[in-house]
Amino acid sequence: MMKKLVCLTTATAAVAAIVVLTGCAGLSQSPVNGGLYTGVQGHSNATSNPIGTKRGESCAMSILGIIAIGDASATTAAQAGGITKIGVVDTDMFGVLGLYAKHCTVVKGE
Repeated sequence: MMKKLVCLTTATAAVAAIVVLTGCAGLSQSPVNGGLYTGVQGHSNATSNPIGTKRGESCAMSILGIIAIGDASATTAAQAGGITKIGVVDTDMFGVLGLYAKHCTVVKGE
């Protein structure tokens, strides 16, 4: 009986570890993902407008893949930076163990 309990506990712990390490709060658009930690910047889009000196950012986040909130749209990022002519759209992604993930859209322009 005790041996079965130990086996069941070990199996449950192994399944829990796989679920946590594969990440529920993932970063699907990240150029690369780390199983333990992700801190990546990437490029999303460019226009013929100059990059300019203004910068705006908008973010969304996920907790355990259960709760997702925020607005990571380019429109919101442009509004936050007072940008009317978008030059480039980049992304900034952060994640830890699939427990927490944050995706930010960074807009640069005039």
